[in-house]
Amino acid sequence: MVGKADGLYRTGRRVKAKQGHLSIQQENGQLIQMIKTYPDARHFAISAKIPEFSNKNRTLVVQYSIKFEQDIECGGGYIKLMSGYVNQKKFGGDTPYSLMFGPDICGTQTKKLHLILSYQGQNYPIKKDLQCETDKLTHVYTFILRPDASYSLLVDNRERESGSMYTDWDILPPRRIKDVNAKKPKDWDDREYIDDPNDVKPEGYDSIPAEIPDPKAKKPDTWDDDEDSIWRPPKVPNPAYKGPWKRKRIKNPNYKGKWKIPWIDNPEFEDDPDLYVLKPIKYVGIEIWQVKAGSVFDNILICDDPAYAKQVVEETWAKNKEAEKEAFEEAEKVRRAKEEEEAQRAREEGERRRRDRGHDRRSRDRERYREKYRRRDHRDYLDDDYHDEL
Repeated sequence: MVGKADGLYRTGRRVKAKQGHLSIQQENGQLIQMIKTYPDARHFAISAKIPEFSNKNRTLVVQYSIKFEQDIECGGGYIKLMSGYVNQKKFGGDTPYSLMFGPDICGTQTKKLHLILSYQGQNYPIKKDLQCETDKLTHVYTFILRPDASYSLLVDNRERESGSMYTDWDILPPRRIKDVNAKKPKDWDDREYIDDPNDVKPEGYDSIPAEIPDPKAKKPDTWDDDEDSIWRPPKVPNPAYKGPWKRKRIKNPNYKGKWKIPWIDNPEFEDDPDLYVLKPIKYVGIEIWQVKAGSVFDNILICDDPAYAKQVVEETWAKNKEAEKEAFEEAEKVRRAKEEEEAQRAREEGERRRRDRGHDRRSRDRERYREKYRRRDHRDYLDDDYHDEL
């Protein structure tokens, strides 16, 4: 078993990435084992060499936590596992990897959870549309890959997806395919219901009128047959009329169901019993771009024991999640109160400036009118009471 990839965090000094910085996080004056990205609009790349891990005939468990403390606009929060030799000084986006796993967010449209596996030198993303968490709290992502090529994806110790490498990645051709040459047999009866051949139309059915005179209608007292013509009651729908006659529908005794194209073994499929096997893992890396920095990576774990991985989550994230949530909610209250206070100050300042501008304008108007009447020699109108009304 390979424990935490804590070579990523051993030093307390600032760790430089290619453009930005990855720093050791401090809490309450004490150094804790986590990494935080900063400043904004940077590319971050850091890696650590770990004891070699092979998942041949073993379960692979990859797990870590990520917290987007910032209001991330566009950026990644995933990790990479590398095999073979890696020049760590040149580690970056072009460095080959065996597995890439974790969230990637951009705007309101992209909330993707990457799960990319390398097979024979080519990268294959999972076909499912996996969604990541987007709030500002810590979340734990766990990927479990078993020797039978089945997998599970957990978020915060709860299974969110499961399946098989055979079906959820386009690595190998499918085992079975639809027979494109198949045709529906001529004698295939896919009519579920048919007309009853024994049903006979009742005698006189066609003579039933669609409308009949209204039996409740009465000739008006003022009606004059000589002047108004012969009175006839209005027509109403005939309740005995059932429309054009049709045979009853019955179950088709020869019904075989809807015909479907049959599945056949794919002649191009060639099984690989080592499909699940990654090249021996030797490095763990973080290689991301972020518009707004502030993401916190922690508790990276690579092992072969899902139960142990679950225990790690219970001992770390689970113990702190409620306290973290309460602290976040309290911080949000403080932030909103501060924003409201600043907004109120801004409103008051704006109102004060408007009042000052109005006072200055009235003073200018008063002087202008005084000058106007002074030129006209109308001094009788220059008393202050008069101009205070201007």
